[in-house]
Amino acid sequence: SNIFRTLVTVLLWKITTKEMIARSCATIVTHPFHVITLRCMVQFIGREAKYSGVFDSIVTIYREEGILGFFAGLIPRLLGDVLSLWICNMLAHFINTYAIDDSTSHTGEIKNCSQAVTGFFASMLTYPFVLVSNLMAVNNCGLAGGLPPYAAIYPNWLHCWSHLSREGNMSRGNSLFFRKLPAGKMYAIEQKRFF
Repeated sequence: SNIFRTLVTVLLWKITTKEMIARSCATIVTHPFHVITLRCMVQFIGREAKYSGVFDSIVTIYREEGILGFFAGLIPRLLGDVLSLWICNMLAHFINTYAIDDSTSHTGEIKNCSQAVTGFFASMLTYPFVLVSNLMAVNNCGLAGGLPPYAAIYPNWLHCWSHLSREGNMSRGNSLFFRKLPAGKMYAIEQKRFF
């Protein structure tokens, strides 16, 4: 039984590593379209029309920021994806191996459910990476939503992470239904920002 569990664990590591490589490659390839999508959505804040379609957006980003503009926010997105994958797969493995009794009649359904629950838990834990990635994708791109007073300008994603962490904003926007004011903050309507 111990040998079997060891083999399963080694197999899990190999499968998760392959999945991590595949997911990372997919993220790198699709990230330019993610940046375009975010910028098209952020235009709404300032009622702007800087990005009007995929091809126009590609030309605009390349002209203004070069090739690196397409990969703004990529590092925190990759880190979040990789961490989420490993957390999800490891937790599901340990729950399925050590917490679920294989003699029950609904073992398959319970194992599927554990994968979904651990995926949700992993996405909650890695949400700050998604937030920082999205903020960096629109940071200082010329849109009102990526500039003061709506957003600070960050030299890199670590500064963004540090700033959000200091202000207690690492979970901002993570709930669809329950929005909260950052601790100790007030919203100034005229200046459109928190103080």
